[in-house]
This record gives sequence, structure tokens and C-alpha cells, in this order.
Amino acid sequence: MIRLIDLIAQNAAQYPDKTATVYNGEHLSYADLLGKIDAESAAIMRSDGYAKGSGIVVKNTQNADFIVRYFAIHKAGCVAVPVEKDIPEARLEQITQIVAAENFSDEIADVLFTTGTTGMSKGVMISHRTIIANAENLIDAQGFAHDVTFVVNGPLNHIGSLSKIYPTLLVGGTLYIIDGMKDMNVFFKAFDYPSEKMATFLVPASIRMLVQFSSRQLSAIAHKIDFVETGAAPISQADMEKLCALLPNSRLYNTYASTETGIIATHNYNSDVCVAGCLGKAMKHSKFFITDEGSVACSGDTLMSGYIGDSEMTVRVMRNGVIYTADCGRIDECGRLHLTGRADDIINVGGFKVSPSEVEDAAMAFDGIADCICIAAQHPVLGTVTKLLYVAPDGCEIDLKALASFLKSKLEAYKVPMFYSREEKIQRTYNGKLNRKYYL
Repeated sequence: MIRLIDLIAQNAAQYPDKTATVYNGEHLSYADLLGKIDAESAAIMRSDGYAKGSGIVVKNTQNADFIVRYFAIHKAGCVAVPVEKDIPEARLEQITQIVAAENFSDEIADVLFTTGTTGMSKGVMISHRTIIANAENLIDAQGFAHDVTFVVNGPLNHIGSLSKIYPTLLVGGTLYIIDGMKDMNVFFKAFDYPSEKMATFLVPASIRMLVQFSSRQLSAIAHKIDFVETGAAPISQADMEKLCALLPNSRLYNTYASTETGIIATHNYNSDVCVAGCLGKAMKHSKFFITDEGSVACSGDTLMSGYIGDSEMTVRVMRNGVIYTADCGRIDECGRLHLTGRADDIINVGGFKVSPSEVEDAAMAFDGIADCICIAAQHPVLGTVTKLLYVAPDGCEIDLKALASFLKSKLEAYKVPMFYSREEKIQRTYNGKLNRKYYL
């Protein structure tokens, strides 16, 4: 069984002085990184209660120390269970008990707990084979290379960032770690790093902030940006077009992935068709198809091994090597996947099915709308209707009649919201997804 830590060790032998990680001015070469991993792994194996194959919970410190601890757990023959750095103690204890009760097979590398935005948080078991397959999918489809410096800004315990650690370290590239996107100056400072080819992953909410408030700064570093990937949530057509204009020579990818399915498909919308919801063709280790019910199903080596301690839920979504998702989609004549919404998000308006993401995408194209979410609301006569909650910049007044007219020009009449409400902010999870549960 090949593990990523074994391939990192090969890189350390081949080019020991190459920089592996950068965080807060501190550089670790591949030799340094492997040395720290070896020392931490030895400490784990000497610790009281050590048992090969056991699960070890590791808090995300959002720096190189986390990466050292994560791979040291693998090297010690154990299962890494990454969690948020500020996880509540009660939840930490709950996860620790769940993990302690599991008898892991040798193939399992990680247990990743999902954010639970569409249901209860679940522990997803990921194999070493899956990690390698995810890495190879991204290397092949997006061009991760030895001379690329990848800026990681999202939480390292989440698949969105972990899946960028995999290919970067596999090809011997450099990881530049920052702690989120709250300080845009820190993000742009990362691109001062002496590398001619840089890349990053940005959730759609971060892309929106950049194109709206930092377009000049983004244009100034355009020559250094090899590619940008987005995912985790739908990106609007308007934001895609703005980013293409700001980064005309960069590859811009929209990717279909989840913790359960792994990295499935990707689409460069800066060289091919630029259409919201288009997520491209299946990667080398993955396949997808549309079920008779119109939902997306995935197969291949990137799939999870199952949910920890919940075989019933595993069988509900995964059968015969296929994961059946709640995402609704279609496949075009070129074999590209297009998402149209989620089955569990659909709003039934007078018998008509409304995908809130379609309404949100249309609203985001209206001048002055900074963020929004479409939710179900109750009308005293009509019953269930749609309502748009929106955010606008300070000093910007939205003409609601003009907004409604604009939406009528983009959507069927039954999809146009009946109600509108201005909000201070739209609730999102830490990885940029709309937190629809909050509005139920």
C-alpha cells in the first residue's frame, strides 16, 4: 500500500533543500519537514496507549505544525482525525469517543467530519488509496507541478484544503499557508513570495470579495497566478466573468468535489465555455452519471470508504462502488457535468420546483447585490413562495421594483421571489457554503 507520506520521503531524498512549506515567514525544506514528521511519529509510537491502527484526533493549528502532526499520524500507522482549532470541548469529546469505538482497517488514513450544513455532521473515512487518487486527479487535470507555490487559505482540516496539500507535496511543490481571508493584505503579501508560478483555492465568497473590493490588487499580481480553483459552493456567472477579465492568462477552474466523493471533475472556464454550474469532465480516476431521478452519481478510486460507526447511512448513499449524491445535474453533449441545484434544497412553489441557487445566481448579477440567499417563505394566500435575503454595501439602496423586473427578465415567473429583505450579512459556513440550515 502506497501512502503519501512515503512519497514525501522520496521527495526529501531527491531534493532535500527544496522549500516544502512557508508559514508566517518560517520556511521548511522537504528534509526539514520529513525530519519533524519522523520525530513526531516516534513520539506518537512512544506515547502511552499507542496502538497501531487507532484514530488520533488532531486540532487544526493552520500552520506547518498541523501538517507535521497529520503526516506523523500516518507514518505511525494510525488514522488522522483533523478537527477545527476552536472545536467546542463537548463536540471534541464526542468525536474522540466515536473514533475510539471504531476498529479501523489498515487502508484507512483519515476520518473527516463534514460541516453538516445539509444535515447532521458525519465522519467520512478516507483511505490512503483515495488520497493518492485525489492528488493524481488534480495533478493531471489542473497542472500541479514542482515549480508551483500553492497558497492555502482555507481550514486545513477540511477536504477543500487537504486536497491541495496532497498534489502539492506529491509533485514536490511549495505550500504557502495563511490563516483565512479576513485580512486581504496577508493574502496579497503571499504573492510577494519569490515564485514565478503561484496558485490558490478560493471559495466563491472570497472571489466575490476580491473582484468587488480588491480588483486592482488582483490585476497587479495576475502575471504570477498560474491557476485558481474554486468549489465548495456555486459561483455566480457575474463573478466568473469578472475573474476572467482580471486574470485573462490564468487557468480558472470550477471543481466538483465533496468529502464523500473526493475530487471528481473540473472545468477551466477561462479557456472553455464560461457558464455557471459547469464543472467539466470526469478526472482520470473518477466517473459520473445522472440517475433516472436526475441526481449525480459518482464512482472511482476517490470515493470514501464509508461513514464511521454508521453502516446504515453508508448503504443509503453508497452501493456497489457508487455514491448517489443529492446534487441535481445534467451532462452536456461534450460530456461536461452541469449542476442545477440540490434535491434537498428544492423549494416547491405551487407545484413548480425552484432551485434556490438559480435564483441566487440571477440576483448576484444585479448591480449592488453583494451577497444573497433564496429561502422558502409562507404567503397567507399562496402558501409556499420564495424570499430573497440580500446584502448591499453601505450607502447603496436597492430599488426592489427594478430588482424584481431584472429577475423576471432572467427567470420564469414562478421563480421570481415574492418577498425581499435586506440583511447585514448572509450566514455561511467557514468554507463559504451558504448555511441553509440556519434559515429553516
